[in-house]
Amino acid sequence: MSFLFSRSSKTFKPKKNIPEGSHQYELLKHAEATLGSGNLRQAVMLPEGEDLNEWIAVNTVDFFNQINMLYGTITEFCTESTCSVMSAGPRYEYHWADGTNIKKPIKCSAPKYIDYLMTWVQDQLDDETLFPSKIGVPFPKNFMSVAKTILKRLFRVYAHIYHQHFDSVMQLQEEAHLNTSFKHFIFFVQEFNLIDRRELAPLQELIEKLGSKDR
Repeated sequence: MSFLFSRSSKTFKPKKNIPEGSHQYELLKHAEATLGSGNLRQAVMLPEGEDLNEWIAVNTVDFFNQINMLYGTITEFCTESTCSVMSAGPRYEYHWADGTNIKKPIKCSAPKYIDYLMTWVQDQLDDETLFPSKIGVPFPKNFMSVAKTILKRLFRVYAHIYHQHFDSVMQLQEEAHLNTSFKHFIFFVQEFNLIDRRELAPLQELIEKLGSKDR
């Protein structure tokens, strides 16, 4: 299902909520508390005694919500005319395919690509067989590969924002928010080796800079 963006809401898609009182909600609260400590390398580590799939699921939902909000703030600058292709600088261009509705990759504008991408991610997160929210319901065997694909695609939204819209982000004084969100995202995917290094190439310099500041 696709949702048209309403500028007043400041998110691109409806926020994905984790049910209060659930174990995943407690994990999210734990993540928020450790993030508050300022040590992002520590904050992304698997909490003792917790299930890796569940930790990755909770954080994937959180990153979806963060990117949703960040992209929501700059949609008026990301249009069919300003971004007629989905790119991250002159060397990287992305074509959309989801393997079901669109099997052969298609070239499309950045807003169209990101709409396809966020709608696709939302459908995965809403699928109880892939992202079970009830205690005791096991994660499917293919969960990790689905999570990796989601995170790989979400990275592309960060890459597009940094390469094509960073001036707008600075005008809106959102750069600290964007940088903190991206640093958290990168430390998380590095901790569990979730995105191939080649996929991260469009922002490699920034990733190295963020990593070196933290050593």
